[in-house]
Amino acid sequence: MGKKLEGQVAIVTGASSGIGAGVAKSLAAAGAAVVVNYPVPSNKEAAEAVVAEIIAAGNKAISLQCDVSKESDVEQMFANTVTALGSVDILVNNAGIQKDAPFQDMSLDQWNLVISINLTGQFLCAREAVRTFIKQGIDTNKSKAAGKIICMSSVHEVIPWAGHANYAASKGGIMLMMKSLAQEFAHKKIRINSICPGAIQTPINRSAWETPEALESLLTLIPYKRIGQSEDIGNAAVWLASDDSDYVNGISLFIDGGMTLYPGFTTNG
Repeated sequence: MGKKLEGQVAIVTGASSGIGAGVAKSLAAAGAAVVVNYPVPSNKEAAEAVVAEIIAAGNKAISLQCDVSKESDVEQMFANTVTALGSVDILVNNAGIQKDAPFQDMSLDQWNLVISINLTGQFLCAREAVRTFIKQGIDTNKSKAAGKIICMSSVHEVIPWAGHANYAASKGGIMLMMKSLAQEFAHKKIRINSICPGAIQTPINRSAWETPEALESLLTLIPYKRIGQSEDIGNAAVWLASDDSDYVNGISLFIDGGMTLYPGFTTNG
């Protein structure tokens, strides 16, 4: 039996490390040719290391630089992908950053930077993906859908996060953008969903898990009592990108070990 994503091409934004790198490897292992996107030249070496790992496993990948907050960069990334690999069938809108501050001290630059990458970047990439999917049409040899978009959101699209207002606002925005697009393009057989990670062991949140004391504190928020791994998100991305989830559209899939279950009420509040 062939791999679930055989013959398909996936772009994963922000894929030079962390969740993005894990998702890129999982999609490649499922048969997709993967574009490992990185934002600035200084990230090229890390992106190339992800590409090398994918190729060493017998799969296909290339790296492409693109600042997702810049319209011309996004358009060029999609054009370069089609030129190099022939199509775009899957977009994983993963690129994101944090610039945390108490709200009264948060600068406009901190607010704008997070919104421009986390939310506007997802808008620009999703818009280019939709345009590409419509132009390509449905190839039933690849998939029942014309294309699939997976938006990387967060448990913080529903859990408020004091001291992180810009980040939480960006993720709340992703949720309703995703649902609106899923509603708008379902009749075109374009499926759009979100993955909402909880605490995943990546460099962006190293301070939350790098010491035994920090990890113990973190686990009080996770009923399943383990921190998530990038493969947990990668496995979910493969499912959402495959025909196994063909009737799934417009959902927020929480991969969080139960973090959204209000663990403070485990002992009756």
